[in-house]
Amino acid sequence: MFLYEPLNDQYYMSSRIFHPSLRSLIKSARGFGIARYNMASSAANAASGERPRRKRFEETPLQSEEPSRGSYRFKNKRMKNGHGDSSQILQTNGTNEEVLLEDVKELLKTMNLHEQGDGKEQAKLAEKFSEVEVTIQKISSTGDGLGLMPDSRQVYVVPFTVPGDTITAKVFKHDEKEGYSMADFIRVNKPSPVRDDSLVKCPYFASCSGCQFQMLPYDYQLAHKKTIVEKAYKNFSNLPPKLIPAIGDTIGSPLQYGYRTKLTPHFDGPPDARRSDGRNGIRRTFKQVPPIGFMKKGTRLTIDIEDCPIGTSAVRKGMRRERERVSKELDNYHRGATLLLRENTERIPKSEFHSAASNEIQEDPDVVIEEKDDDDEFIYKKSCTTDPKSTTTEYIDSFQFTNPAGAFFQNNNSILPLFTSYIRSHILPSPSPQINNTPKITHLIDAYSGSGLFTITLSALFTTSLGIDISPQSISSATHNASLNSLPPSRARFLAADASALFSSITSPAAETVVVIDPPRKGCDESFLRQLMGYGPARVVYVSCNVHTQARDIGVLVGGMKGVDGGFGVGEGAYEIESIVGFDFFPQTGHVEGVAVLRRKEEGKGEEDGDGKVGKEKDNEKVGDAQV
Repeated sequence: MFLYEPLNDQYYMSSRIFHPSLRSLIKSARGFGIARYNMASSAANAASGERPRRKRFEETPLQSEEPSRGSYRFKNKRMKNGHGDSSQILQTNGTNEEVLLEDVKELLKTMNLHEQGDGKEQAKLAEKFSEVEVTIQKISSTGDGLGLMPDSRQVYVVPFTVPGDTITAKVFKHDEKEGYSMADFIRVNKPSPVRDDSLVKCPYFASCSGCQFQMLPYDYQLAHKKTIVEKAYKNFSNLPPKLIPAIGDTIGSPLQYGYRTKLTPHFDGPPDARRSDGRNGIRRTFKQVPPIGFMKKGTRLTIDIEDCPIGTSAVRKGMRRERERVSKELDNYHRGATLLLRENTERIPKSEFHSAASNEIQEDPDVVIEEKDDDDEFIYKKSCTTDPKSTTTEYIDSFQFTNPAGAFFQNNNSILPLFTSYIRSHILPSPSPQINNTPKITHLIDAYSGSGLFTITLSALFTTSLGIDISPQSISSATHNASLNSLPPSRARFLAADASALFSSITSPAAETVVVIDPPRKGCDESFLRQLMGYGPARVVYVSCNVHTQARDIGVLVGGMKGVDGGFGVGEGAYEIESIVGFDFFPQTGHVEGVAVLRRKEEGKGEEDGDGKVGKEKDNEKVGDAQV
């Protein structure tokens, strides 16, 4: 008999012995999604006893022999299978590749190099792994420099560079179709006036993939991040410019170094390890301490990093301690591992922090003592937690939050008071006389609520606050945090809800409700946006760590969604953008957090294009007559 199973290219030949022709058929089917047949034991008994027994699984290459470079496409695993892959409405995933391509096109257009036939002979592409001299023209939204060679229409993408730099780079990949090449930074031949290498505080900068901008003055970093937000809405919202307000100046972090409350350095398995070892029951051992740190820019190689200056003092102490521990306990490891370094804060009243206790605490080499303003009544004892299952505590102004150390929480505590204060001051409409008996907004819904950051910090503005998340663990943490901050369930409650029916249990009137959404990097999926449009709250505050998917989703809310009536007709937009601003949660990097505030359109009001269609072309004619 035969047992039918779906073919998966992660599975290999069974330990059973097959007839050669059948085995060949199965191997040829692998990867095409046809089928995998697993023969019953009678087939194994029919095989010749002289044939050598096959290994249970085919061996994969040695780890040390695997390619060091990954694909630029989907280099962030969290962006795989983005919502744009399965939707005719969400037309982008906001990946690095998509963002980079838009910037390449814009540069070629700006330099009048986007069309052939300008009378100049196109220079041949540089050979792979050869060194070229490139002049950097601009910084992409990915954080990489975009440069050109003389008499060439090919854009060279080079990290750690600044507009105006003339640099030497080593080419490792060409994309002739899209008009750009990827290259490693080698050296600066002529620095840009903007570049200031005296600002660099990390010896691993220009190798480690963590930071891109340490050579840039902070004001320049903030100005660049404003352009990231501007280009995100220009390229990915699918909205006409008149529907997009001027982007606000990026709000900077009070700390530009020493701000990260979480780091996750890692090390790879033994050099002779294979990915198939686990399936074959093989346990390798380390012969020496492996590099412990972060990825080398553009590769899969881990570089050894002893210290990271963007981490807080407590996290940096923890990093040194964990490196020593791994070295001592190396025999206990048989494969690679990721280390968790998460800051924990204990708040101690100054009145209780008497001299004896102070001396004892300060003598602890793993503890950092911080004292803020003279008006602050507390001393803050900081330490580093490495157990993902333990609980850590953070304070934002007077609010206290506890979370599992391995769970998500914002990693820059220094900017959170500014961040939550901004949202608090913009979440409600500006004070004005009530027009047309517009109801007062008294209810808050915090979708993707996590451990309750917004529900709790905004609760004082509302009669009721409801946090919704699909994770029961997050709901448990949020409920506990509300209790820690003396918020009864009547003021702040939390609900675990299925993503496909997130608003089904909402009872507050939409006209009296504001919704805060803070989704993962993928943004909102089509189902959630349909539900949000159908519910139709008076205001929406969209917080995002990926301004490109944020722009895409807001384009749907403002421009309309095919087949959905948000109260202004099928396919019509239901919201106007009130404000957009970026927050620099990660100084020295190319990342920017976006906060967009939307208000529901007034009845009978619509922003029309010249042909009478609202926002995107009515019913999104680009996708034809396809129904979603």
